[in-house]
Amino acid sequence: MIDLSSDTATRPSQGMREFMAKAPVGDEQRREDPTVNQLQDLVAELTGKEAGLFLPSGTMCNAIAFTAHCERGDAIIMDKWAHPNIAEGGGPALLAGAMVRSMDGERGVFTADQARVEISSRGTHTSKTALISVENTTNRGGGKIWPLERLAEMRALCDEHDMILHMDGARLMNAVIGSGNSAKTFGSYVDTIWIDLSKGLGAPVGAVLAGPAEFIERARLLKHRFGGAMRQAGVIAAAGLYAFEHNVERLAEDHANARLIEEGLKTIPGVKQMQGPVETNIILFDVSETGKNSKEVEAKLEEQGVRMAPYVLPTWIRAVTHLDVSREDCEKAVEALRIAVA
Repeated sequence: MIDLSSDTATRPSQGMREFMAKAPVGDEQRREDPTVNQLQDLVAELTGKEAGLFLPSGTMCNAIAFTAHCERGDAIIMDKWAHPNIAEGGGPALLAGAMVRSMDGERGVFTADQARVEISSRGTHTSKTALISVENTTNRGGGKIWPLERLAEMRALCDEHDMILHMDGARLMNAVIGSGNSAKTFGSYVDTIWIDLSKGLGAPVGAVLAGPAEFIERARLLKHRFGGAMRQAGVIAAAGLYAFEHNVERLAEDHANARLIEEGLKTIPGVKQMQGPVETNIILFDVSETGKNSKEVEAKLEEQGVRMAPYVLPTWIRAVTHLDVSREDCEKAVEALRIAVA
């Protein structure tokens, strides 16, 4: 199966598996796992933060950050299609007790002027807007990279209103490779940030949350409360270390393959790219003009050994390139799509 449904489909390579098997371990709850500690320090250094915390998932990174930064009843500003608002099971409300004030951004990137009107101070009748959360790259925005000038506007707005700026960096390294800006540069605009290990980086599990040392100490308590303690976690943390060593620069290949698919879409009647142009590794397209819906097209694709993902709207499909799909695979996927919509 050529699986383009998500970059979470990546599987650990043989080299990664061997590195994991040899990793020294200890009790990470007691801060005695040397491999976990090394990974946390690496991500903190990479993003320019004081400390890092290894967690089972990016969703837990967001849940812990929101809970640490917000009092119950506070509000969080984010794009209406941001992952915490549409795909984390209501976590901001359930776990952090926070309301979401959603922005109608362009490809997931909103402006300071849009955010400003949703800011309020805590009072008898109002909740405090405590946090702005930005997603880099934007998932529903087709892998859009947040421009630095827009991040600078958000930083200035948060400083003006004593708010926290948080970055959901699920695909931060794609943004790094796609823009040429370092993770530390992106991190310099935000208070807290995290990187997913299990998407384009190719690790089987995990994410690392980074920020000020005091925040990370609070996050450690919340990690335990949320059931995120993992004990001898060096075995899986090692996959992250291997990924940063071997799988970052190669993300450029994924971006090139995404552009190949993008060009292929232009040759298929009735298929219309959405949220373009491609900047990183996500391609969104609409098949409504073919007279079919996304589930019908996906079923035809799977008959040919290709998997994409019906996405958000009934006629939208998402394709995501990653290290387990080659250029040849992407060429085959384009031809399979041509047949599927015919």
